[in-house]
Amino acid sequence: MPAVKPTKTTFAHRVLNWFDHHGRKDLPWQSDITPYRVWVSEIMLQQTQVKTVIPYFERFTSTFPTVAALASATEDEVLHLWTGLGYYARGRNLHRAAQFVCNHLQGEFPDTVEGLCELPGVGSSTAGAIVSIAFKRRAVILDGNVKRVLARYRAVDGWPGKTAVHDALWQIADEYTPAQRSADYTQAIMDLGATLCTRAAPACERCPLRADCQALAMGAQKSFPGKKPRKALPVRSTVFIVARAANGEIWLERRPRSGIWGGLWCFPELEDVALASDWCLDRWGLEPEQVSALPGFRHTFSHYHLDISPVQVRLPSNPGAVMEARDRLWYNRRQPAAIGLAAPVASLLDRLD
Repeated sequence: MPAVKPTKTTFAHRVLNWFDHHGRKDLPWQSDITPYRVWVSEIMLQQTQVKTVIPYFERFTSTFPTVAALASATEDEVLHLWTGLGYYARGRNLHRAAQFVCNHLQGEFPDTVEGLCELPGVGSSTAGAIVSIAFKRRAVILDGNVKRVLARYRAVDGWPGKTAVHDALWQIADEYTPAQRSADYTQAIMDLGATLCTRAAPACERCPLRADCQALAMGAQKSFPGKKPRKALPVRSTVFIVARAANGEIWLERRPRSGIWGGLWCFPELEDVALASDWCLDRWGLEPEQVSALPGFRHTFSHYHLDISPVQVRLPSNPGAVMEARDRLWYNRRQPAAIGLAAPVASLLDRLD
């Protein structure tokens, strides 16, 4: 850790001055600010870029304008609007937290970091953002953008996923968070990391902190923050069964709540393409009219690659709604049900003829 620390007041003043003149102030969650809207945006922005989040946030808050509206929705309705945004546990936690707020907190969000951290899916940084932006009180944040700004500014070595590095950055974030204009500072420091102090191509010549940024002084901006130790991702494989009834409807099944794509609707999976005909016989007592392979593709998770081999199975008749159950349905692409679809399922459905 560097021996000379830049002054706290100078740091905050420069960041706020930059934000006043150059920061983004027209993002959809920056208007009509409420604890609910700030919370939804902060959850969506976890590990997701602003440009990706904007249309999801607008659709989500239009459909569920209040925490009560979200709490009264079904999980399928929530996940349907989350489809394609990824990290679906965030959507499920959002739904659970809304129900907790309505059922146990009289519909009012906690106004402290400690209280907000009791909600599913809310950690200290997210809670800090809600307290500072929605309740206009000083609170510390340390999202990915802020970690990058502070790690470069103070040349903090190491991967922020390590406890010691995270704690060091949190202490620095606390030092620089001002008592005044906390809401503006929170948005400013995040915006600085998102627009100037970017991961691949930092615009140091326009940065308000360039005069004493230690990474810049060393010419080592891309060395900070330290990267997560890389390891080769394992590769797994599966077969998607795209079963189509004679009327064109497609069979989907809801996945268990835990595990990948928890609670989302997916194609049935098999270990071997050769089992497709037997699967149809077991499911409906029908011999497939046609079995054909579709182009395979890879879906990558944070911890492994999944190679997907889709197989289209055309049935000679319509098994009918009688074969549906709570976690199974015939999906009509012309009149799609409002359900949550796993991203590769939604993509494959769009590509079917």
